[in-house]
Amino acid sequence: MLGKMMDQPLLISALIKHAARFHSDTEIVSRETDGTLNRTSWQAIEEQSRRLMAGLRKLGLEQGDRIGTIAWNNHRHLKAWFAISGGGMVCHTLNPRLAPDQLIFIVNDAGNKALFFDKTFAPLIAGTRAHLKTVEHFIFMGPRDPEIEAAVPGAVFFDDLVQEAPQDWPALDENTPCSLCYTSGTTGNPKGVLYYHRSTMLHTFAIAVPDALNLSSTDTILPVVPMFHANAWGIPYAAAMTGAKLVMPGPGLDGDSLLHLIESEKVTLALGVPTIWQMLIAAAKKAGSRMDSLKRNVIGGSAAAPSMIATFRDDFDCETLHAWGMTETSPLGSANQIKGKHLGLEPDAMAKLRLGQGRPPFGIDLRIVDETGAPLPHDGQAEGALQCRGYWVVDTYYGKTENTLTADGWFDTGDVATIDADGFMVIRDRTKDIIKSGGEWISSVDLEGIAVSHPGVAMAAAIGAVHPKWDERPIIIAVKAEGANPSQSEILALFEGKVAKWQIPDAVVFTDAIPLNGTGKMLKNKLREQFGNYLIDQGA
Repeated sequence: MLGKMMDQPLLISALIKHAARFHSDTEIVSRETDGTLNRTSWQAIEEQSRRLMAGLRKLGLEQGDRIGTIAWNNHRHLKAWFAISGGGMVCHTLNPRLAPDQLIFIVNDAGNKALFFDKTFAPLIAGTRAHLKTVEHFIFMGPRDPEIEAAVPGAVFFDDLVQEAPQDWPALDENTPCSLCYTSGTTGNPKGVLYYHRSTMLHTFAIAVPDALNLSSTDTILPVVPMFHANAWGIPYAAAMTGAKLVMPGPGLDGDSLLHLIESEKVTLALGVPTIWQMLIAAAKKAGSRMDSLKRNVIGGSAAAPSMIATFRDDFDCETLHAWGMTETSPLGSANQIKGKHLGLEPDAMAKLRLGQGRPPFGIDLRIVDETGAPLPHDGQAEGALQCRGYWVVDTYYGKTENTLTADGWFDTGDVATIDADGFMVIRDRTKDIIKSGGEWISSVDLEGIAVSHPGVAMAAAIGAVHPKWDERPIIIAVKAEGANPSQSEILALFEGKVAKWQIPDAVVFTDAIPLNGTGKMLKNKLREQFGNYLIDQGA
Protein backbone atom coordinates (compact mmCIF):
# COMPACT_ATOMS: atom_id res chain seq x y z
CA MET A 1 0.00 0.00 0.00
CA LEU A 2 1.24 3.50 -0.87
CA GLY A 3 0.50 6.78 0.86
CA LYS A 4 -2.28 9.04 -0.43
CA MET A 5 -0.52 12.40 -0.36
CA MET A 6 0.43 14.58 -3.31
CA ASP A 7 3.64 13.48 -4.98
CA GLN A 8 5.59 16.54 -6.09
CA PRO A 9 9.30 16.52 -6.92
CA LEU A 10 11.68 18.57 -4.79
CA LEU A 11 12.98 21.13 -7.30
CA ILE A 12 15.09 24.29 -6.98
CA SER A 13 12.64 26.14 -9.24
CA ALA A 14 10.03 25.73 -6.49
CA LEU A 15 12.17 27.94 -4.22
CA ILE A 16 12.23 30.93 -6.53
CA LYS A 17 8.56 30.47 -7.45
CA HIS A 18 7.67 30.57 -3.76
CA ALA A 19 9.83 33.64 -3.12
CA ALA A 20 8.31 35.48 -6.09
CA ARG A 21 4.76 34.69 -5.06
CA PHE A 22 4.85 35.22 -1.32
CA HIS A 23 7.82 37.60 -0.88
CA SER A 24 7.55 39.45 -4.16
CA ASP A 25 8.64 42.89 -2.94
CA THR A 26 11.42 41.77 -0.60
CA GLU A 27 14.65 43.43 -1.70
CA ILE A 28 17.76 41.87 -3.18
CA VAL A 29 20.56 44.42 -2.88
CA SER A 30 23.89 43.84 -4.59
CA ARG A 31 27.14 45.68 -5.06
CA GLU A 32 28.06 45.79 -8.73
CA THR A 33 31.58 45.33 -10.08
CA ASP A 34 31.76 49.10 -10.71
CA GLY A 35 30.87 49.84 -7.08
CA THR A 36 27.26 50.93 -7.62
CA LEU A 37 24.33 49.36 -5.78
CA ASN A 38 21.58 47.47 -7.58
CA ARG A 39 18.17 46.99 -5.97
CA THR A 40 15.72 44.41 -7.21
CA SER A 41 13.19 41.98 -5.70
CA TRP A 42 12.43 38.29 -5.50
CA GLN A 43 9.67 38.75 -8.06
CA ALA A 44 12.04 40.37 -10.54
CA ILE A 45 14.72 37.75 -9.87
CA GLU A 46 12.26 34.98 -10.70
CA GLU A 47 11.01 36.57 -13.91
CA GLN A 48 14.48 37.42 -15.19
CA SER A 49 15.71 33.93 -14.29
CA ARG A 50 13.01 32.50 -16.57
CA ARG A 51 14.01 34.95 -19.31
CA LEU A 52 17.64 33.95 -18.91
CA MET A 53 16.68 30.28 -19.06
CA ALA A 54 14.94 30.99 -22.39
CA GLY A 55 18.05 32.81 -23.62
CA LEU A 56 20.26 29.86 -22.72
CA ARG A 57 17.98 27.49 -24.58
CA LYS A 58 18.14 29.77 -27.61
CA LEU A 59 21.93 29.34 -27.53
CA GLY A 60 21.33 25.60 -27.85
CA LEU A 61 22.06 24.65 -24.24
CA GLU A 62 20.13 21.62 -23.03
CA GLN A 63 19.21 19.72 -19.91
CA GLY A 64 22.28 18.18 -18.31
CA ASP A 65 24.75 20.65 -19.84
CA ARG A 66 27.29 21.99 -17.36
CA ILE A 67 27.44 25.78 -17.31
CA GLY A 68 30.23 27.50 -15.40
CA THR A 69 30.10 30.78 -13.49
CA ILE A 70 33.10 32.93 -12.52
CA ALA A 71 31.39 35.73 -10.67
CA TRP A 72 30.99 37.66 -7.44
CA ASN A 73 27.92 37.52 -5.23
CA ASN A 74 25.49 39.75 -7.15
CA HIS A 75 21.99 39.78 -8.64
CA ARG A 76 23.07 38.48 -12.07
CA HIS A 77 24.86 35.55 -10.47
CA LEU A 78 21.71 34.79 -8.48
CA LYS A 79 19.60 34.85 -11.65
CA ALA A 80 22.08 32.58 -13.40
CA TRP A 81 21.90 30.08 -10.54
CA PHE A 82 18.14 29.71 -10.76
CA ALA A 83 18.03 29.85 -14.58
CA ILE A 84 20.63 27.11 -14.95
CA SER A 85 19.52 24.70 -12.22
CA GLY A 86 15.80 25.46 -12.56
CA GLY A 87 16.11 24.82 -16.28
CA GLY A 88 17.54 21.34 -15.79
CA MET A 89 21.15 22.29 -16.49
CA VAL A 90 24.04 22.06 -14.04
CA CYS A 91 25.37 25.24 -12.41
CA HIS A 92 29.12 24.87 -11.99
CA THR A 93 30.55 27.60 -9.75
CA LEU A 94 34.24 28.24 -10.40
CA ASN A 95 36.67 29.72 -7.91
CA PRO A 96 38.59 32.55 -9.63
CA ARG A 97 41.22 32.49 -6.88
CA LEU A 98 42.57 29.17 -8.13
CA ALA A 99 45.70 29.05 -10.23
CA PRO A 100 44.93 29.24 -13.97
CA ASP A 101 46.10 25.66 -14.58
CA GLN A 102 43.70 24.36 -11.93
CA LEU A 103 40.87 26.45 -13.35
CA ILE A 104 41.54 25.07 -16.82
CA PHE A 105 41.58 21.54 -15.44
CA ILE A 106 38.25 22.02 -13.65
CA VAL A 107 36.46 23.54 -16.67
CA ASN A 108 37.67 20.75 -18.93
CA ASP A 109 36.98 18.04 -16.37
CA ALA A 110 33.42 19.29 -15.97
CA GLY A 111 32.95 19.63 -19.73
CA ASN A 112 31.38 23.08 -19.43
CA LYS A 113 29.38 24.11 -22.50
CA ALA A 114 29.10 27.78 -21.48
CA LEU A 115 30.82 30.08 -19.03
CA PHE A 116 29.40 33.19 -17.30
CA PHE A 117 31.95 35.77 -16.15
CA ASP A 118 32.02 39.13 -14.34
CA LYS A 119 34.07 42.03 -15.74
CA THR A 120 36.75 41.54 -13.08
CA PHE A 121 37.57 38.19 -14.63
CA ALA A 122 37.63 39.19 -18.32
CA PRO A 123 41.47 39.04 -18.37
CA LEU A 124 41.33 35.54 -16.87
CA ILE A 125 38.89 34.43 -19.58
CA ALA A 126 40.96 36.05 -22.33
CA GLY A 127 44.10 34.33 -21.06
CA THR A 128 42.66 30.84 -20.65
CA ARG A 129 39.92 30.50 -23.29
CA ALA A 130 42.21 28.81 -25.82
CA HIS A 131 42.68 25.98 -23.30
CA LEU A 132 38.99 25.57 -22.42
CA LYS A 133 38.21 22.74 -24.81
CA THR A 134 34.46 22.35 -24.38
CA VAL A 135 33.22 25.92 -23.80
CA GLU A 136 31.09 27.12 -26.72
CA HIS A 137 29.68 30.34 -25.24
CA PHE A 138 31.33 32.97 -23.02
CA ILE A 139 28.59 35.03 -21.37
CA PHE A 140 29.53 38.41 -19.94
CA MET A 141 27.45 39.27 -16.86
CA GLY A 142 26.39 42.76 -17.89
CA PRO A 143 25.19 44.90 -20.79
CA ARG A 144 26.92 45.06 -24.17
CA ASP A 145 30.41 46.44 -23.57
CA PRO A 146 33.03 47.40 -26.20
CA GLU A 147 35.88 46.51 -23.81
CA ILE A 148 34.52 43.01 -23.42
CA GLU A 149 33.94 42.64 -27.16
CA ALA A 150 37.62 43.48 -27.67
CA ALA A 151 38.95 41.31 -24.85
CA VAL A 152 36.69 38.28 -25.43
CA PRO A 153 35.66 38.27 -29.11
CA GLY A 154 32.33 36.56 -29.70
CA ALA A 155 31.16 37.04 -26.12
CA VAL A 156 27.43 36.81 -25.43
CA PHE A 157 25.90 39.49 -23.20
CA PHE A 158 23.75 38.63 -20.17
CA ASP A 159 21.49 41.65 -20.56
CA ASP A 160 20.70 40.59 -24.13
CA LEU A 161 19.77 37.07 -23.04
CA VAL A 162 17.24 38.35 -20.48
CA GLN A 163 15.34 40.13 -23.25
CA GLU A 164 13.88 36.77 -24.29
CA ALA A 165 10.25 36.04 -23.44
CA PRO A 166 10.11 34.18 -20.12
CA GLN A 167 9.45 30.43 -20.29
CA ASP A 168 7.80 28.24 -17.67
CA TRP A 169 9.98 26.20 -15.37
CA PRO A 170 10.27 22.65 -16.70
CA ALA A 171 9.06 19.55 -14.88
CA LEU A 172 12.13 17.59 -13.78
CA ASP A 173 12.93 14.45 -11.87
CA GLU A 174 14.13 15.47 -8.41
CA ASN A 175 17.20 13.29 -8.94
CA THR A 176 18.31 15.52 -11.82
CA PRO A 177 21.75 17.05 -11.11
CA CYS A 178 21.57 20.78 -10.39
CA SER A 179 25.01 22.05 -9.39
CA LEU A 180 28.65 21.06 -9.40
CA CYS A 181 31.31 22.23 -6.94
CA TYR A 182 34.96 21.25 -6.84
CA THR A 183 36.97 20.75 -3.68
CA SER A 184 39.72 23.19 -2.76
CA GLY A 185 42.26 20.51 -2.01
CA THR A 186 45.83 21.64 -1.35
CA THR A 187 47.38 18.65 -3.15
CA GLY A 188 46.48 17.10 -6.48
CA ASN A 189 43.70 18.18 -8.76
CA PRO A 190 40.38 19.27 -7.23
CA LYS A 191 37.53 16.75 -7.27
CA GLY A 192 33.97 17.49 -8.35
CA VAL A 193 30.90 16.98 -6.15
CA LEU A 194 27.68 16.77 -8.15
CA TYR A 195 24.61 17.85 -6.18
CA TYR A 196 21.08 17.07 -7.31
CA HIS A 197 17.74 18.77 -6.74
CA ARG A 198 16.54 16.45 -3.98
CA SER A 199 19.76 16.62 -1.94
CA THR A 200 19.94 20.40 -2.32
CA MET A 201 16.32 20.89 -1.31
CA LEU A 202 16.71 18.71 1.78
CA HIS A 203 19.85 20.64 2.68
CA THR A 204 17.94 23.91 2.24
CA PHE A 205 15.17 22.80 4.59
CA ALA A 206 17.72 21.66 7.16
CA ILE A 207 19.89 24.78 7.30
CA ALA A 208 16.94 27.14 7.72
CA VAL A 209 15.57 25.59 10.93
CA PRO A 210 16.19 27.23 14.34
CA ASP A 211 18.60 24.51 15.47
CA ALA A 212 20.78 25.14 12.40
CA LEU A 213 21.19 28.66 10.95
CA ASN A 214 17.76 29.90 12.12
CA LEU A 215 16.70 31.84 9.02
CA SER A 216 13.42 33.68 8.49
CA SER A 217 11.73 36.36 6.41
CA THR A 218 12.61 38.89 9.12
CA ASP A 219 16.33 38.49 8.39
CA THR A 220 18.53 40.67 6.23
CA ILE A 221 21.31 38.29 5.22
CA LEU A 222 24.79 39.21 4.02
CA PRO A 223 26.49 36.13 2.50
CA VAL A 224 30.11 37.22 2.46
CA VAL A 225 31.03 33.60 1.74
CA PRO A 226 31.32 33.54 -2.06
CA MET A 227 28.78 31.75 -4.22
CA PHE A 228 31.77 29.83 -5.62
CA HIS A 229 32.59 28.47 -2.15
CA ALA A 230 30.38 25.40 -1.63
CA ASN A 231 27.38 27.25 -3.07
CA ALA A 232 27.68 30.07 -0.51
CA TRP A 233 26.82 27.44 2.10
CA GLY A 234 23.34 27.14 0.55
CA ILE A 235 22.30 30.63 1.66
CA PRO A 236 20.84 31.87 -1.68
CA TYR A 237 18.51 28.86 -1.74
CA ALA A 238 17.54 29.20 1.93
CA ALA A 239 16.94 32.94 1.52
CA ALA A 240 14.48 32.20 -1.28
CA MET A 241 12.78 29.52 0.81
CA THR A 242 12.30 31.86 3.77
CA GLY A 243 11.81 35.08 1.79
CA ALA A 244 14.68 36.85 3.54
CA LYS A 245 16.28 40.02 2.21
CA LEU A 246 19.64 39.35 0.59
CA VAL A 247 22.53 41.81 0.57
CA MET A 248 25.19 40.65 -1.87
CA PRO A 249 28.63 42.27 -1.49
CA GLY A 250 30.03 41.84 -4.99
CA PRO A 251 33.81 42.27 -5.12
CA GLY A 252 33.98 44.53 -2.02
CA LEU A 253 35.05 42.05 0.64
CA ASP A 254 37.29 44.42 2.61
CA GLY A 255 36.30 45.49 6.11
CA ASP A 256 35.22 49.03 5.21
CA SER A 257 32.98 47.89 2.35
CA LEU A 258 31.30 45.20 4.45
CA LEU A 259 30.81 47.61 7.35
CA HIS A 260 29.09 50.11 5.04
CA LEU A 261 26.66 47.43 3.78
CA ILE A 262 25.91 46.19 7.30
CA GLU A 263 25.12 49.67 8.51
CA SER A 264 23.27 51.01 5.45
CA GLU A 265 21.16 47.88 4.82
CA LYS A 266 20.62 46.97 8.50
CA VAL A 267 22.07 43.49 8.07
CA THR A 268 21.00 41.09 10.83
CA LEU A 269 22.99 38.00 9.82
CA ALA A 270 26.34 37.72 8.05
CA LEU A 271 28.25 34.60 7.02
CA GLY A 272 31.92 34.16 6.16
CA VAL A 273 35.34 32.76 6.99
CA PRO A 274 37.51 34.01 9.90
CA THR A 275 39.88 36.07 7.73
CA ILE A 276 36.92 38.19 6.58
CA TRP A 277 35.74 38.84 10.14
CA GLN A 278 39.21 39.96 11.22
CA MET A 279 39.02 42.74 8.63
CA LEU A 280 35.45 43.64 9.60
CA ILE A 281 36.27 43.89 13.31
CA ALA A 282 39.27 46.11 12.57
CA ALA A 283 37.15 48.39 10.33
CA ALA A 284 34.33 48.64 12.89
CA LYS A 285 36.71 49.52 15.73
CA LYS A 286 38.48 52.11 13.61
CA ALA A 287 35.14 53.70 12.66
CA GLY A 288 33.75 53.48 16.19
CA SER A 289 30.81 51.43 14.92
CA ARG A 290 28.81 49.04 17.08
CA MET A 291 27.15 47.38 14.06
CA ASP A 292 23.89 47.58 16.01
CA SER A 293 21.74 45.72 13.47
CA LEU A 294 24.06 42.69 13.31
CA LYS A 295 22.67 40.14 15.74
CA ARG A 296 24.30 36.96 14.44
CA ASN A 297 27.26 35.93 12.35
CA VAL A 298 28.19 32.48 11.12
CA ILE A 299 31.82 31.41 10.97
CA GLY A 300 32.87 28.45 8.86
CA GLY A 301 35.62 27.33 6.52
CA SER A 302 38.14 27.02 9.34
CA ALA A 303 38.05 27.22 13.12
CA ALA A 304 37.43 30.62 14.66
CA ALA A 305 39.71 31.84 17.41
CA PRO A 306 38.04 32.09 20.84
CA SER A 307 39.15 35.72 21.01
CA MET A 308 37.20 36.52 17.82
CA ILE A 309 34.01 34.97 19.18
CA ALA A 310 34.50 36.93 22.43
CA THR A 311 35.05 40.18 20.53
CA PHE A 312 31.81 39.82 18.60
CA ARG A 313 29.96 38.99 21.82
CA ASP A 314 31.46 41.57 24.16
CA ASP A 315 32.18 44.50 21.84
CA PHE A 316 29.34 44.20 19.34
CA ASP A 317 26.61 42.22 21.16
CA CYS A 318 26.63 39.80 18.24
CA GLU A 319 26.13 36.06 18.68
CA THR A 320 28.65 33.96 16.77
CA LEU A 321 27.47 30.64 15.41
CA HIS A 322 30.30 28.24 14.72
CA ALA A 323 29.47 25.86 11.87
CA TRP A 324 31.27 23.06 10.07
CA GLY A 325 30.94 21.48 6.68
CA MET A 326 32.66 20.55 3.44
CA THR A 327 32.02 20.71 -0.27
CA GLU A 328 31.27 17.00 0.09
CA THR A 329 28.47 17.74 2.60
CA SER A 330 26.68 20.40 0.51
CA PRO A 331 28.17 21.88 2.86
CA LEU A 332 26.50 22.10 6.30
CA GLY A 333 27.38 19.24 8.63
CA SER A 334 26.89 20.90 12.03
CA ALA A 335 25.96 24.19 13.68
CA ASN A 336 26.58 25.27 17.26
CA GLN A 337 23.08 25.99 18.51
CA ILE A 338 22.58 25.34 22.21
CA LYS A 339 19.99 22.97 23.69
CA GLY A 340 17.30 23.88 26.19
CA LYS A 341 19.28 22.49 29.10
CA HIS A 342 22.07 24.97 28.37
CA LEU A 343 19.97 28.10 28.82
CA GLY A 344 20.99 28.50 32.46
CA LEU A 345 24.71 28.01 31.96
CA GLU A 346 27.13 30.47 33.52
CA PRO A 347 28.76 32.82 30.97
CA ASP A 348 32.12 31.04 31.07
CA ALA A 349 30.53 27.63 30.52
CA MET A 350 28.39 28.98 27.72
CA ALA A 351 31.41 30.58 26.06
CA LYS A 352 33.27 27.27 26.21
CA LEU A 353 30.32 25.43 24.65
CA ARG A 354 30.19 27.96 21.81
CA LEU A 355 33.81 27.30 20.80
CA GLY A 356 33.07 23.99 19.09
CA GLN A 357 31.43 23.31 15.75
CA GLY A 358 28.14 22.17 17.26
CA ARG A 359 25.55 19.52 16.56
CA PRO A 360 24.49 17.90 13.28
CA PRO A 361 21.03 18.85 12.02
CA PHE A 362 18.53 16.15 11.14
CA GLY A 363 19.79 14.56 7.93
CA ILE A 364 23.44 14.26 9.01
CA ASP A 365 24.98 11.62 11.26
CA LEU A 366 28.50 11.93 12.69
CA ARG A 367 30.88 9.47 14.31
CA ILE A 368 34.56 9.24 15.22
CA VAL A 369 36.72 6.15 14.68
CA ASP A 370 40.20 4.97 15.66
CA GLU A 371 43.03 3.90 13.34
CA THR A 372 41.36 0.53 12.70
CA GLY A 373 38.00 2.09 11.84
CA ALA A 374 36.38 1.05 15.11
CA PRO A 375 33.85 3.59 16.46
CA LEU A 376 34.96 5.60 19.49
CA PRO A 377 32.71 6.75 22.37
CA HIS A 378 30.89 10.07 22.18
CA ASP A 379 32.15 11.21 25.57
CA GLY A 380 33.72 14.53 24.61
CA GLN A 381 37.18 13.13 25.39
CA ALA A 382 38.04 10.48 22.81
CA GLU A 383 39.62 11.90 19.66
CA GLY A 384 39.24 10.15 16.35
CA ALA A 385 38.81 10.48 12.61
CA LEU A 386 35.52 12.27 11.89
CA GLN A 387 33.17 10.50 9.52
CA CYS A 388 29.68 11.41 8.34
CA ARG A 389 26.73 10.17 6.32
CA GLY A 390 23.44 11.71 5.37
CA TYR A 391 20.97 12.89 2.76
CA TRP A 392 23.34 15.46 1.24
CA VAL A 393 26.75 13.77 1.57
CA VAL A 394 28.84 12.76 -1.45
CA ASP A 395 28.83 9.15 -2.55
CA THR A 396 31.12 9.25 -5.60
CA TYR A 397 33.12 12.15 -7.03
CA TYR A 398 32.10 13.54 -10.41
CA GLY A 399 33.52 11.58 -13.32
CA LYS A 400 34.87 8.85 -11.05
CA THR A 401 33.69 5.27 -10.73
CA GLU A 402 35.15 4.25 -7.40
CA ASN A 403 32.99 4.83 -4.33
CA THR A 404 34.44 7.29 -1.80
CA LEU A 405 32.89 5.68 1.27
CA THR A 406 34.11 3.27 3.92
CA ALA A 407 33.06 -0.37 3.74
CA ASP A 408 30.12 0.38 6.05
CA GLY A 409 28.97 3.48 4.15
CA TRP A 410 30.55 6.51 5.88
CA PHE A 411 32.50 9.40 4.35
CA ASP A 412 35.87 10.14 5.98
CA THR A 413 36.18 13.91 6.33
CA GLY A 414 39.93 14.12 6.99
CA ASP A 415 39.27 15.87 10.31
CA VAL A 416 40.13 14.78 13.84
CA ALA A 417 37.35 15.52 16.33
CA THR A 418 35.64 14.80 19.61
CA ILE A 419 31.87 14.33 20.01
CA ASP A 420 30.04 14.46 23.33
CA ALA A 421 26.86 12.70 24.46
CA ASP A 422 24.69 15.60 23.21
CA GLY A 423 26.23 15.42 19.75
CA PHE A 424 28.39 18.52 20.13
CA MET A 425 31.42 18.10 17.90
CA VAL A 426 34.77 19.88 18.21
CA ILE A 427 37.29 19.79 15.37
CA ARG A 428 40.66 19.16 16.95
CA ASP A 429 42.61 19.36 13.71
CA ARG A 430 42.93 18.18 10.14
CA THR A 431 44.43 14.70 10.03
CA LYS A 432 47.31 16.05 7.95
CA ASP A 433 47.89 19.09 10.21
CA ILE A 434 47.86 17.58 13.69
CA ILE A 435 51.28 17.78 15.36
CA LYS A 436 52.86 14.58 16.73
CA SER A 437 55.49 15.24 19.37
CA GLY A 438 57.14 12.33 21.17
CA GLY A 439 54.25 10.07 20.18
CA GLU A 440 51.60 12.45 21.59
CA TRP A 441 49.16 14.53 19.57
CA ILE A 442 48.95 18.32 19.79
CA SER A 443 46.08 20.24 18.21
CA SER A 444 47.24 23.03 15.91
CA VAL A 445 43.75 24.56 16.14
CA ASP A 446 44.06 25.03 19.91
CA LEU A 447 47.49 26.63 19.60
CA GLU A 448 46.36 29.01 16.86
CA GLY A 449 43.38 30.16 18.90
CA ILE A 450 45.65 31.10 21.78
CA ALA A 451 48.22 32.84 19.57
CA VAL A 452 45.73 35.12 17.83
CA SER A 453 44.28 36.20 21.16
CA HIS A 454 47.28 38.52 21.39
CA PRO A 455 46.16 41.92 20.07
CA GLY A 456 49.41 42.28 18.18
CA VAL A 457 48.84 39.13 16.10
CA ALA A 458 46.70 39.42 12.97
CA MET A 459 46.99 35.78 11.90
CA ALA A 460 48.73 32.69 13.21
CA ALA A 461 49.37 29.13 12.08
CA ALA A 462 50.74 26.29 14.17
CA ILE A 463 52.80 23.63 12.42
CA GLY A 464 55.00 20.77 13.44
CA ALA A 465 58.70 21.49 12.87
CA VAL A 466 61.24 18.69 12.66
CA HIS A 467 62.98 18.00 15.98
CA PRO A 468 65.94 15.59 16.53
CA LYS A 469 64.54 14.15 19.77
CA TRP A 470 60.76 14.53 19.64
CA ASP A 471 60.20 14.02 15.87
CA GLU A 472 58.10 17.19 15.77
CA ARG A 473 57.65 20.20 17.98
CA PRO A 474 55.02 22.92 17.52
CA ILE A 475 56.03 26.36 16.32
CA ILE A 476 53.84 29.39 15.62
CA ILE A 477 54.03 31.25 12.32
CA ALA A 478 52.59 34.71 13.00
CA VAL A 479 51.68 37.85 11.08
CA LYS A 480 51.86 41.03 13.12
CA ALA A 481 48.82 43.31 13.32
CA GLU A 482 49.19 46.70 11.67
CA GLY A 483 51.28 48.99 13.85
CA ALA A 484 52.05 46.26 16.40
CA ASN A 485 55.40 44.70 17.33
CA PRO A 486 54.82 41.77 19.69
CA SER A 487 57.75 39.72 20.89
CA GLN A 488 58.13 35.96 20.89
CA SER A 489 58.15 35.87 24.68
CA GLU A 490 54.89 37.83 24.90
CA ILE A 491 53.11 35.36 22.67
CA LEU A 492 54.56 32.25 24.29
CA ALA A 493 53.50 33.58 27.72
CA LEU A 494 49.88 33.32 26.59
CA PHE A 495 50.11 29.53 26.53
CA GLU A 496 51.00 29.19 30.23
CA GLY A 497 48.13 27.52 32.06
CA LYS A 498 46.07 27.08 28.88
CA VAL A 499 47.77 23.94 27.57
CA ALA A 500 50.08 21.34 29.10
CA LYS A 501 53.66 22.53 29.38
CA TRP A 502 54.89 20.01 26.79
CA GLN A 503 52.36 21.42 24.29
CA ILE A 504 53.68 24.99 24.50
CA PRO A 505 55.30 25.92 21.16
CA ASP A 506 59.07 26.00 20.97
CA ALA A 507 59.22 29.19 18.92
CA VAL A 508 57.31 32.00 17.24
CA VAL A 509 58.39 32.93 13.73
CA PHE A 510 57.15 36.22 12.31
CA THR A 511 56.37 36.47 8.61
CA ASP A 512 54.79 39.06 6.35
CA ALA A 513 51.95 36.83 5.15
CA ILE A 514 50.51 33.36 5.53
CA PRO A 515 49.57 31.72 2.22
CA LEU A 516 45.85 31.01 1.78
CA ASN A 517 44.01 28.81 -0.66
CA GLY A 518 41.09 29.90 -2.80
CA THR A 519 38.60 29.68 0.06
CA GLY A 520 40.69 31.51 2.66
CA LYS A 521 42.16 28.48 4.43
CA MET A 522 45.80 28.51 5.47
CA LEU A 523 48.10 26.45 3.26
CA LYS A 524 50.02 24.66 5.97
CA ASN A 525 51.78 22.43 3.48
CA LYS A 526 53.46 25.56 2.12
CA LEU A 527 54.36 26.67 5.65
CA ARG A 528 55.83 23.26 6.43
CA GLU A 529 57.95 23.50 3.27
CA GLN A 530 59.21 26.93 4.33
CA PHE A 531 59.55 26.54 8.10
CA GLY A 532 59.57 22.78 8.72
CA ASN A 533 63.32 22.75 9.46
CA TYR A 534 63.30 25.95 11.51
CA LEU A 535 64.25 24.28 14.80
CA ILE A 536 67.03 22.25 13.16
CA ASP A 537 68.39 25.39 11.55
CA GLN A 538 68.33 27.10 14.95
CA GLY A 539 70.38 24.28 16.47
CA ALA A 540 67.62 22.41 18.33
